Amino acid sequence: MGFIKKKLVLFLRLKYKYKLMKNTLLIILLAVGLVANAQIQTPQASPAASVSTVVGLTDVKIDYSRPSAKGRKIFGEGTVLIPNGAIWRTGANTGTKITFSDDVKVEGIAVPKGEYLIFTWPGASEWTVSLYKDISLGGNTGDYDKSKEAANFKVKSEKLTEKVETLTIGIGDIAADSKTAKVQIAWENTSVKFTIAVDFDAKVMKSIEAATKINPNNYFNAAVYYLENGKDLKQALEWVNKAVEANPAYYILYQKARIQKELGDKTGALATSKASWEAAKAANNRDYQMMNENLQKGLK
Repeated sequence: MGFIKKKLVLFLRLKYKYKLMKNTLLIILLAVGLVANAQIQTPQASPAASVSTVVGLTDVKIDYSRPSAKGRKIFGEGTVLIPNGAIWRTGANTGTKITFSDDVKVEGIAVPKGEYLIFTWPGASEWTVSLYKDISLGGNTGDYDKSKEAANFKVKSEKLTEKVETLTIGIGDIAADSKTAKVQIAWENTSVKFTIAVDFDAKVMKSIEAATKINPNNYFNAAVYYLENGKDLKQALEWVNKAVEANPAYYILYQKARIQKELGDKTGALATSKASWEAAKAANNRDYQMMNENLQKGLK
């Protein structure tokens, strides 16, 4: 029994040493792996940026890298970063990409939906801008191929009163009817803008056709769209009447009165507007009471 006990103790000691060595080796391997994968992170000289918005029903997105002036003169003649007339990737690193979810017009030029690089040729008072179809080119301006342009146009440049230290590209100046917007490129003391125009009428019309079949309450939105966009007002009146049947709310009655007025039915418009005013009063909505009061002034 003593001999067997000694053998058992020896076995357990060997097993413990083997397990300890195995765990130690695993820890070493993990440590080596962590050291090999560790990276030092520092701020980028030209950080990545993205700006996006919806124009009408079209998604417009711009991805770019933002260099800073850092005391350098950026545009012009002589010792500058980007000489007049020289091609520029309009940003840093891989250049600037613009994406449209639908077909658009850029400065009046038809551009199919998709992704494009923005290249520019700055000038003293005017820039040339192009949208480039082959995004794999990135920022490699040396291999620029004019045959791959989707659009090429000129825009006026403007001098800014305040310096823009870091290149900034934005999408703004969205029109009240949501049919146009402007892309602005601003850096140092220079700004240029170009216009994007969208057409959402066909998409809305298709949506109206589908939605009114599914939900009669959509007749109201369809009627207002027809009214606001100068379409068939008789059709708009037919739709708004169906909306009133389902829900004679003050805001629906108000739009019906507007449609009746545009159709020349002042008597009907006045009666409908008065009904809307009463409903708005009952709902304690002073805004629609005032809107109806203004509408009625033009009906008497």
